[in-house]
Amino acid sequence: MTGRRTAAGLATLACFALLAAIVTARSGAPLPGDRALLYWAVGHRPATAVSAIRTLTDTGTGAVPYVLAALAGVIAGRTKRQKVYVAAASLLCLGVGQLLRRAVLYLIGRPRPPAEEWATHASGWSFPSGHATTAALTAALVITAVLLRSPPGRFLAVALVGCWGVAVGLTRVYLGVHWFSDVIGAWLFALAWYAACARAAARWLPALTAPAHKDDPDPGNDAAPRPNS
Repeated sequence: MTGRRTAAGLATLACFALLAAIVTARSGAPLPGDRALLYWAVGHRPATAVSAIRTLTDTGTGAVPYVLAALAGVIAGRTKRQKVYVAAASLLCLGVGQLLRRAVLYLIGRPRPPAEEWATHASGWSFPSGHATTAALTAALVITAVLLRSPPGRFLAVALVGCWGVAVGLTRVYLGVHWFSDVIGAWLFALAWYAACARAAARWLPALTAPAHKDDPDPGNDAAPRPNS
């Protein structure tokens, strides 16, 4: 399983590197399909939809992703101590991922779509999208935690979180502040970094990330109860 995850992570990283190379070689010019999707979005912006989409896109930045990442740790950990450790690891994964994305952002320096097409505020370079990266990485952390512990309603939770992660990325195109290839790049970057973090967790925190078993100690305690003497 670990080998498959490593291979998947490397493949995703290679796809991101290829896309970044293409964007760089084109000096940041839109890729095929980028303009068509942007102009479609510009032509389908009723006021009520724009207001709702702005609200959704705001959940991909600020405190919300970090709260969700910490929640992922609470879900994944089986004891109080483990919950703290995994929450810290999740926050570290998200925070370092943000820093690495910003480094790539400035290294490539791709311009955003024309400002007259924007339906919300934006600043900085365009590739990869920050909101899309953050939401995708956060969604991956939460989904992993849910699948590790398999609580009731897990499939619905996974579907909702996954849809949120994808939808936040798409809002950036709808609002005109990113090309679709910026969002694709963000998803690839997020998944590649998540795979690296998952690999590190499997190596350094195996007891914390292992699936729960019926004979596990009570989640509220740090150790199994001692037998009566």
